[in-house]
Amino acid sequence: MTNLNVVAVIQAKPDTIEEVRAVLADLVRASRAEPGCVSYDLNESLAAPGTFVAIESWRSQEDLAEHAKSQHMRAALSAVGDRLAAAPAVHPLTPVDI
Repeated sequence: MTNLNVVAVIQAKPDTIEEVRAVLADLVRASRAEPGCVSYDLNESLAAPGTFVAIESWRSQEDLAEHAKSQHMRAALSAVGDRLAAAPAVHPLTPVDI
C-alpha cells in the first residue's frame, strides 16, 4: 500500500509569524507521535517569510482523518485561527505516473 502524501500551506499574518511558527512546531512534534504518521516536516518559505509548508506522509486516509480530529490539531487551529492571513490550504496528493 502506498502512503498518503499531503502538503499544507499556512500563511501567517506579518505581525504573528513567530507565534504561528511556535504553534506549528508543537503541532509537528505531536503529529510525529501519531501511530499513522510516516513523516511530518515543517518548512518556511525563503521567498515569502511567514508562509509555512508542512510536508506530511500518512499510512492511510483513515490515519489522516484521525490526525484531522486529534486534540493537538484542534488546539493548533484554535491557537492560530485569527493569526492566519487565509485558511490553510491542504493538498492530499496522488502520484502522477510518468
